[in-house]
Amino acid sequence: MSYPAQPPAGGAQYGVAPNGQPYSEKSKIVAGVLQLFIGTLGIGRFYTGHTGMALGQLFTLGGCGIWALIDGILFLTSNDRTDKEGRILRG
Repeated sequence: MSYPAQPPAGGAQYGVAPNGQPYSEKSKIVAGVLQLFIGTLGIGRFYTGHTGMALGQLFTLGGCGIWALIDGILFLTSNDRTDKEGRILRG
């Protein structure tokens, strides 16, 4: 007899980060790719819920593309990027 898969401890659907918080439902890979390709519109930041920073990128065209490029690379390479609730992005 097989039982349905149980979610990780503490109700964390995507697991628990090293800091003890549950991982976000948002993906750092999706956020990074969005930033790289349409980051001048702040889409990666809108995706993660950081609307203030996203509006800043939108109004400056991603810092003439430089801010968007660096932000996209950081989303893809760092392990400490968070969503609007402070949970680490899964990825």
